[in-house]
Formats: sequence, C-alpha cells, structure tokens
Amino acid sequence: MWITSSLEAAKAPTNVALGNFDGVHLGHQQVMAQILSETTLDKVTQENSTLTLCTDSLAAFHDGVLASGYTQLPAITSEVSTGLSGSDLVSAPKKEGASAYSTVVTFSPHPHEYFSGNARPLLTPVAEKAWQLTKLGVDQLIMLPFNQALAELSPQDFVERILIQGLQAQRISVGSDFHFGKGRSGNAEKLVEIAAAHGVPVVQVPLKHAQGDRISSSRIRAALQSGEPTVAAQLLGRPYTLTGRVVKGQQLGRTIGFPTANLQLPSKKFLPCTGVYSVRIYGVDGNTSPLKGVMNIGYRPTVNGQAISIEIHILNWGGDLYGKMLTVSLEGFVRPEQKFESLEALKSQIAKDRDIAAASL
Repeated sequence: MWITSSLEAAKAPTNVALGNFDGVHLGHQQVMAQILSETTLDKVTQENSTLTLCTDSLAAFHDGVLASGYTQLPAITSEVSTGLSGSDLVSAPKKEGASAYSTVVTFSPHPHEYFSGNARPLLTPVAEKAWQLTKLGVDQLIMLPFNQALAELSPQDFVERILIQGLQAQRISVGSDFHFGKGRSGNAEKLVEIAAAHGVPVVQVPLKHAQGDRISSSRIRAALQSGEPTVAAQLLGRPYTLTGRVVKGQQLGRTIGFPTANLQLPSKKFLPCTGVYSVRIYGVDGNTSPLKGVMNIGYRPTVNGQAISIEIHILNWGGDLYGKMLTVSLEGFVRPEQKFESLEALKSQIAKDRDIAAASL
C-alpha cells in the first residue's frame, strides 16, 4: 500500500473513501467497498475473512513494522503519526490505463484531538490501520495533516482543492452522517452538490446497524471499556487486537510459575478496561497457528505496581520472546483486576484464570 501525508506525493486519479475510519469497523468497510473494483472485492472475500485473523497477514504486518528501520515501537508511532511521505515507504502499485487508485483519505491528528488539545487513543493507530486497509484491497492511504489551514477550509474549498484538484477524484464515498469543512458546515448532501458541479459522483452509504443500534467507533470503545470484547468483535468484524514488542518486565511471573511476556504498545493505542482476558497470540516463532493464552491489563496492585502493563502468559509453551513483535486478539473477558492478600493467593487465582481461558478458547 502507498501511504502519504502529501497531496503532491499521492497517486492519481483516485476513487476516494473519505472519513476518520478509526477502527476500520464493519460500517467503515461498507463505505470503502464503494471504491473497490468487483475483482478486488471478490478476491478479498475469497482470501480473507474479516471475522478471522490470518497468521501470514500478521507476519507480513510485523515484518513491515520491523523493516521500517525503527528499533522501538514508540518511535514508529511518533514518526507515522506526524505523516510519512510516500517516498519513505514502498513503491506505489502500478496501474495500467486510466484506472483509479482506491484511496482512503483520513486525518492526522484526529479532528477531535486537534480541537480539544487532548490526546485521543486510537482503535487503529496508523500502522494498524494501513494493515487493515491492505487486507481489504485498498491501494492508497492519505493522512491529511489536520491543522489550522485545513480546519479553516470551507466545504467548497475542501472539495475543489483537496479532492478534485489535488486527488483528481473520479468517485467519492462517504457515510451518510459525514461532516466536513469549517465548523463542520458541510454534510454528505453538500458534498454531493459540490462534486456534481465537477461531474464527480458521490455515494452516500447508509449507517450500518447491529444489535439494534448503529455501528460506531464510540460504541466499540464503550464495549471495550465495559469488558465486552466479544461485542466489540461483532462490530469490528474481527477480534480487537493489541500489537507490540515484548520487553523485559520485573519477571515476577517466573518466580510464581507463570512466566509472562510484557507487551509494549504504541502510545496512541486504545486500551480496553483493566482485567484478565482469554487471548490468542500471533507471531510466536515456529508457530503457523495462534497460541492460546491469558492476559492481564492493569497496574498489578498486589505487588504495588505504579504503571499499567500488559502481561501475557502463553498456555503450555516456554521460550524467549524478548524483542519479538506479537499480536494478541481479545477473545473473552475473564474477570476485573483485583488486589490479593499474598503472592500465594495471586498464584492460585492465576491458575484459575488459566483454566477458564483454556476452556473458553
């Protein structure tokens, strides 16, 4: 996939799906489907079920992160979030004839973060979003820098300068609730009107619903904060995942018979509520299938932990994972985090957590 924050480096002409798309959930995928060719959609449907995670795809994702030349995951996040130019990444896909590049246009930082001044953790930080879009068959991701100049553009100027002139858009797809331009004064109907003057069709995609309510990034966040990863998975079309590098921790788990891998995540990644989860682990060397495990997200109150940590215990496995990239999918919520009176009590509970996780996976 070609990734850029520069209109000059973008590949044109384009078919554009426009939005924030944090999560790349089932509603977002419905918007993006409008810019993909039937051949691409058929191929994605045949090769990649969104309800499952593909080991090969994740291995390629991990390799791409490591091959980017950075040695620490936080550095990757920091660099990407400011916008990499296309020349820093792989060569653009070659197109024959006048076919358009399927292009997702989004914003960095998220407009809510820009206007509020508060950091906004993301369901899909940039590297993860790019991986999901690649799985869907999207050719290009453009991360428009959201700054004062962009925020001040009128709806007319945004469409004409960014989409028509800059990206040579031939087709545009948005959700029916999309707003844009200064003060969010433009909506999907206004986009249709402006684009029509340039002969560019706009598809307004109806909101997708599940379990009696619309699918949204906010709803997914709420499910994760409530300890409902299975609900989040139903809205995403796949399990929620955490991807990071294994780093050294206090190694307390080894002393009580439950060695754990300490996962360091991108600083922008949205964390679910603290507690214990049943998980599947991808990226362990020599394993073509995911391994089963139990994961704790929390502050480790029993040992007076001061900072939040993500610790994974892999069932029936032993080895050295330091420095490795892993992806963990949240399969179920076991229990909230709690403080125990002693390490023996903690050890006893971890054994129960392990058995519960093993039985559910």
